[in-house]
Amino acid sequence: MTAPIRIAVIGLGKIAHDQHLPAIARSHQFDLVATVDRAGVSEGPTPFFPSIEALIASGIAVDAVAICTPPQVRHDIAQTALEQGWHVLLEKPPGATIAEVVALREAAQERKVTLFTAWHSRFAPAVEAAGAWLKGREMTRAKITWREDVRIWHPGQDWIWAPGGFGVFDPGINGLSIATSILPSPMFVVSSQLSFPANLCAPIAAQVSCRDRSGAPIELDFDFLQEGPQHWDIEVETTSGTLVLSKGGAELSVSEGALGEHDTRGEDLVGEYPGLYRRFAALVRAGVSEVDVSPMRLVADAFLRARIVQVEEFHE
Repeated sequence: MTAPIRIAVIGLGKIAHDQHLPAIARSHQFDLVATVDRAGVSEGPTPFFPSIEALIASGIAVDAVAICTPPQVRHDIAQTALEQGWHVLLEKPPGATIAEVVALREAAQERKVTLFTAWHSRFAPAVEAAGAWLKGREMTRAKITWREDVRIWHPGQDWIWAPGGFGVFDPGINGLSIATSILPSPMFVVSSQLSFPANLCAPIAAQVSCRDRSGAPIELDFDFLQEGPQHWDIEVETTSGTLVLSKGGAELSVSEGALGEHDTRGEDLVGEYPGLYRRFAALVRAGVSEVDVSPMRLVADAFLRARIVQVEEFHE
């Protein structure tokens, strides 16, 4: 395939409007041919449909879809797309459960189409350099801090508090997606404390203790009620220096000096989604999939090892 990939975006929430649609519009690799949302509205002259079934019935030629719905409904939509022979990009987290994502991976393999679990934070400007610096080094300690204000970043998104919505792990999994791609060895959950508001079904804060294969401690500090400065930081101590990856992967420094400073993460998550779509195009053209559930496994293990604490009700 050398012509632009004809893509439809399914789910027109905040992340689709802020990131997916602009990234597709700027890419010469893709041609937006349709949008789909059960409650949304048309994006200009682009054909709009209320469901994937209506898109299929229209007969519009589609090569791929980017699914940006809440994770609770993503599996069935993705399965339908795969059955059409369409390549599929799954916004993070790629499903409500690991089993759903594994089943989709098997379906994509059977139909010989691409499935891409799109961990966008891995495409932040400084992540690749951080991984290169850490390669071959011995880690002694790490801390992942993901503290943000849910009222700013997820306004009106009730799905995030429902079962399968991940709560504070929806942003926290971004940090885990970076950590699982750059740390020298796998990490395992030892214990966790999850704080659930009395009126909700997902945690608003999480304190998780992990370790790597050699026993080096890794602490996770996730909070959805951060006021003032927001924190998306990973600090890794090694036997030969300390690395700090800050602003969601936009800035990197080590103990002997800065390796490079880039645009801050900001509201537009500078640079992540163009890189994400370059990767998706490369996978589609190569005819291969990239399905990684390691960040989801850590979230699931945090729930398995959790001490649940009930805290005061949360209301926007």
